[in-house]
Amino acid sequence: MTLTTNPSDYAQLLAKYQPKVIETEAENDRAIASASELEHRVNRTPGEDTILELLVTLIEKFEDEQYPIPKGTPHSMLLHLMDAGGIKQENLVGVIGSRGVVSEVVNGKRSISKAQAKALAEFFSVDVGLFI
Repeated sequence: MTLTTNPSDYAQLLAKYQPKVIETEAENDRAIASASELEHRVNRTPGEDTILELLVTLIEKFEDEQYPIPKGTPHSMLLHLMDAGGIKQENLVGVIGSRGVVSEVVNGKRSISKAQAKALAEFFSVDVGLFI
């Protein structure tokens, strides 16, 4: 069974929330507050679900533009995953090579090869693209 949005109810919701392209931090804060209110509402209507989805899309667009996440290097990704998982260099011996090779890769003196990238992706259970 598909729930449909009542046009009259939806028009009232549009008038209440007035969603628009977010251009300032204040507008973003208001949109976040509205989305939070809707998200925590019990028994949301289909119209409220639609407005919530629209607000989240607008918030994400604004935040992606204002706070872009810099793309990490393969080396920085390796260091981050090691730190996050409490992994030490010795844990990678045999995964990507000998103790010396691991040391060179971890210390940024040697780049990560495609074979090592694949092995690291399997070891950390992540996409191989992080290391290429």
